[in-house]
Amino acid sequence: MQPDKSKSDVTPDPRKADLDQWVSAYLGAQVVGETASADASFRRYFRYQHDGRSLVAMDAPPSHEDCRPFIDVAGRLDAAGVHVPKIVHQDLAQGFLLLTDMGTETWLHALNEANADRWYSAAIDTLITQQQYADVAGLPVYDEALLQRELELFPQWYLFRHREMVVTGELRQRLDRVFDRLIDSALAQPRVFVHRDYMPRNLMVSEPNPGVIDFQDAVAGPITYDVISLFKDAFLSWPEARVLNWLREYFDKATAAGLPVPKDFDTFLRDCDLMGAQRHIKVIGIFARICHRDGKPKYLGDVPRFFAYLRTVIARRPELADLQWVLDQLEDNP
Repeated sequence: MQPDKSKSDVTPDPRKADLDQWVSAYLGAQVVGETASADASFRRYFRYQHDGRSLVAMDAPPSHEDCRPFIDVAGRLDAAGVHVPKIVHQDLAQGFLLLTDMGTETWLHALNEANADRWYSAAIDTLITQQQYADVAGLPVYDEALLQRELELFPQWYLFRHREMVVTGELRQRLDRVFDRLIDSALAQPRVFVHRDYMPRNLMVSEPNPGVIDFQDAVAGPITYDVISLFKDAFLSWPEARVLNWLREYFDKATAAGLPVPKDFDTFLRDCDLMGAQRHIKVIGIFARICHRDGKPKYLGDVPRFFAYLRTVIARRPELADLQWVLDQLEDNP
């Protein structure tokens, strides 16, 4: 007699069973969630349908994740008038949240040549709303220590662990000079609410458009961080001329809104370039860490995108000559 593979091959998932039971108890009806999404963290999301209503549950294991920042920041953004999921039910002890459903389609999959200008204009408006009205009191600060820790992910995880390079001598010295310059530039910028992952993957096609998700790591930090994240995305690239036009649109709207951007666009663009370089270096390190620590190698496929972003910035910022030297070493030693 052949074994029943439909049963024997299924890996038990106690947390999912507990989540189904928790949601069912809240709804007063037995429901089973369908996978909605997962991300680079330990969080998972499941969609539940009941009585014509769709809800999404977050499974955030307390041993690895903390739901409290999500709850806190959701409240701040909602109060500011940003379209975010509302928390319907929560159990912090288990790491479960039940949220209103923001839909099934992210901007990453829906953006195209035809709608990009209109949609990015809406994303700029939402970003300005966040920066104007989201309360930053008590949020973690994007300070020197945090900026440095993020940058160190690059030599630790990408250079040493992934490329097996010994980060000493001239390589270390040049990296230190680059890191100091990027940190100084970031700290000199005015602080506002920073989402930290404000990009198409975390914007939802919804009404009103866009819906904003994945905001739990928000901080008070440099004003250019989110806008450069939006246009120099981890998974989607646009021609530089088009990016510059969108940055100009943000600059004009931010100026009109009274946000503390520089008085001239050239200074603003330099701030964006250096802030972007910090983020690009960090993300390369994060993607290497996700591969080697968490066993998720797919993100490394997008690393060349970030090296291309860095090359674009280096070409117009001679103060990043040390970074060019580092990148040249990587190309000479594939």
